[in-house]
This record gives sequence, structure tokens and C-alpha cells, in this order.
Amino acid sequence: MVNQKEVTLNPYPRGFHLITEDIVKRLPKITGVVNVFIKHTSASLTINENADPTVREDFETHFNKLVSEKETHYKHTLEGPDDMTSHIKSSILGSSVSFPIKEGVPLLGVWQGIYLCEHRNGGKTRKIIITSYGES
Repeated sequence: MVNQKEVTLNPYPRGFHLITEDIVKRLPKITGVVNVFIKHTSASLTINENADPTVREDFETHFNKLVSEKETHYKHTLEGPDDMTSHIKSSILGSSVSFPIKEGVPLLGVWQGIYLCEHRNGGKTRKIIITSYGES
């Protein structure tokens, strides 16, 4: 059985945001694998620590140092200083995550959550595709 849904997420401010519950509430009651894909080039997805919010703050701080908007060599800046840097950060982290589910319940580790990584200074609505493969 294959199940696929497109979901629009409300805008988030720049940073790393847990969206695990947004995903889980849309999962079918199957056992198999889920792929979550974001349809944007300036935001990304990752799975990581879900308990301590300082982890999300540290991710944002690190990525802003790793791919700094203060650099002057970027040519793709039509939409502002966060334009090219957002694309680079998105490429580093990736546009999708996958994880196993059992009877509709994610088999994530006890400290794992799904993040929307918003790399733009002004957050936008984001579209994600949730595709589940498995059997009832």
C-alpha cells in the first residue's frame, strides 16, 4: 500500500523547528517506511535531538557561522543576503528524511524528532509531501 499526502505548513521564523507531530498525525496505520520531502530550495528537513531546545539554537548558530551572510562572494542575492546561503544550507541538510513506522507509529529513537529547517529571514508557508509505503 502506498499513501501520499501534500501538506502545507504555516510559516515558521528562521531556525530549526520540530514538526514531528505535524507529520505523525497524518500517517496511515501501516507498517513500513515513510519519506517526508520538502518542495523548497531554501528550507530543509532533518532528524535530530527533540528534547533540549538549545540543540535547535546551536544548529542555527553553527549553520550561520558555517554559511555566513556576511560573505561577499555570493552572486545569487536577488532576494536578499539570505538567498544563496539558504540554498547552500538546504543542500547540506537535504530535502527529505525517511524513517520506519509500525502500525502508524514512527520508530524514531527516544530523543529523535523531525525538524523543519527554515533558512530564510522571513519564513514562508512550506509544502511537504508525506509518502508512506507498507502494509496494514
